[in-house]
Amino acid sequence: MIDPRRLRILRAVADHRTVTAAAAALYLTPSAVSQQLAALEQETGHVLLTRSGRGVRLTAAGEILLGHAHEVLAQLERAEAELAAYAGGAAGEVTVAAFATGIAEVLAPAIARLAREHPGLRLRVRDAEGDQSLPLLLDGEADLALAVEYRGAPGADDGRLSVLPLYAEPFDAVLPSGHPLADLPEVSLADLSDSDWVGQYPGNPCHDVTLLACELAGFQPRFVHSSDDFRAVTALVGAGAGVALVPRSALRGMDLKEVQVRPVSGSAPTRRVFAATRRGAESHPLIAPILAALAEEATRLPTH
Repeated sequence: MIDPRRLRILRAVADHRTVTAAAAALYLTPSAVSQQLAALEQETGHVLLTRSGRGVRLTAAGEILLGHAHEVLAQLERAEAELAAYAGGAAGEVTVAAFATGIAEVLAPAIARLAREHPGLRLRVRDAEGDQSLPLLLDGEADLALAVEYRGAPGADDGRLSVLPLYAEPFDAVLPSGHPLADLPEVSLADLSDSDWVGQYPGNPCHDVTLLACELAGFQPRFVHSSDDFRAVTALVGAGAGVALVPRSALRGMDLKEVQVRPVSGSAPTRRVFAATRRGAESHPLIAPILAALAEEATRLPTH
């Protein structure tokens, strides 16, 4: 194995043309330089230097090794620079598990912000439903989770997690355009008790929100169609297949020509979104800037 420290000496000799000058540049004695060069020749099995007048020059084998020395030493410089940046919290990679609308609403804008303010910080995004990101975090497959409250989720007092609330958003009622309640300014869930419903699959936090809201309104929703894709849910509603509750942010940017979106009267069902890390990691120099960026982007979200 070639000792990279000896490659530095070889390069210094090639640069300065004499052992004495190379030794001075490296703050070594000429005899120490000569010993290291002799050891390098033994490691490689080749004569690397030959005398030339009062100095030395590299042999053909020495020139070949010098080319590799440049690459090796440059890579070591990059490694040292990256480690130094990492030690200062300026560089490194963080895996974030997040649900689709959370990615669109706050994570993607935060990534753009971080690219400007922390260019050495790299984020790897993993799309995960709101109930999947916390298990990924706790299993060590993600460093940060963007999640929503749901039944069965770890509580705020869970000693494994540090939680940062980001935003809360209401669910709106989505009705076919020809629905009898479509012209009302707001809709009571109780008035939808006889309707067919389009919803998410059981286990999805949004399914839990819909189910609980309907239970509080005094009925069990009759789920006829299921999809975890809000565009698919809205398309099914537009086709007259049923009614649905959809988080307000998920409706932004959709084609809503075939549906009517109405606020829910009374206490509207709400989705609460938060960022979570493993406890103690929230102050990590790579994670703290991400949390700050997410919090900042959450304040920019429309409130209606």
